[in-house]
Amino acid sequence: MYQVPDQQGKLVVVTGANSGTGKETALRLAGAGADVVLAVRTESKGEQAKAEILAAHPGAQVEVRRLDLADQASVHEFAEGLIADGRPLDVLVNNAGVMNVPKRVETVDGFELQLASNFLGPFALTVRLLPLLLAAPAPRVATMSSGTANGGRIDFDDLQSRRRYSPLRAYAQSKLADLLLTTHLASLAADRGWPLLSTGAHPGYTRTNLLTSGPNLNGRPSWYEVLASKIVPSQGVEQGSEPLLFAAADPGAVSGAYYGPRWGLVGPAKRVALPRSARDKAVAARLWAEAERLTSVDVLI
Repeated sequence: MYQVPDQQGKLVVVTGANSGTGKETALRLAGAGADVVLAVRTESKGEQAKAEILAAHPGAQVEVRRLDLADQASVHEFAEGLIADGRPLDVLVNNAGVMNVPKRVETVDGFELQLASNFLGPFALTVRLLPLLLAAPAPRVATMSSGTANGGRIDFDDLQSRRRYSPLRAYAQSKLADLLLTTHLASLAADRGWPLLSTGAHPGYTRTNLLTSGPNLNGRPSWYEVLASKIVPSQGVEQGSEPLLFAAADPGAVSGAYYGPRWGLVGPAKRVALPRSARDKAVAARLWAEAERLTSVDVLI
């Protein structure tokens, strides 16, 4: 099992920290000494996760705060709360997401749910928290993507999937968007001389409720999702969280790099190749500008 380096004295925010890879990531960062904020949509589930983390690490510093990434007002409120505290933020772990929602759902902001939860919410959160991140000596933003991003395409003509909605296509687009966020933020940091590391990760095929919560949200999982769950090699969250933990905490992590399981779907963490679509700087810059427009959030530093 990957041993998380000492995180003593660091403040870390983990989104979607009440279950799956988020909870495991929060557990192991807290165990390594970090002060961890569990950023969760349902506070009661966050409190339950906190209790489990404290049971494993009685001396850990863990706090629960509400954050709904599908609601830009919630993102704003969460960020303002941290900014009001005034403490520099060492690590932001963009882990939360939703997967393969059968029917198109529109958020309160008018965004397609998977794009909102997986990309536009994390984008706005990251940009809003940049002042706190850049106040830390060696800040990081680690963003969870997915192997599905390899087949994704950013459709600027139908970014919100209004004309044609496919659960898998919308999910793949949102996860490719996460990688483009990762690479563009890394370029921005390099261009502006920021000491910030922007890293990406994917969990392979890890058994979490992400595999069922989205597909069961307003319909039933497709036949290929059911079949895949039975025959495709998978792993538990202990292993599946390790690429994200490496991206968030390891001294050897590289800005703009991407980490995943050694054998694609399963295995220990290693650096993996970015899909060609995630290396397109023009698309990354265009998507970043579009995200700024949609969320009314931009970099003022």
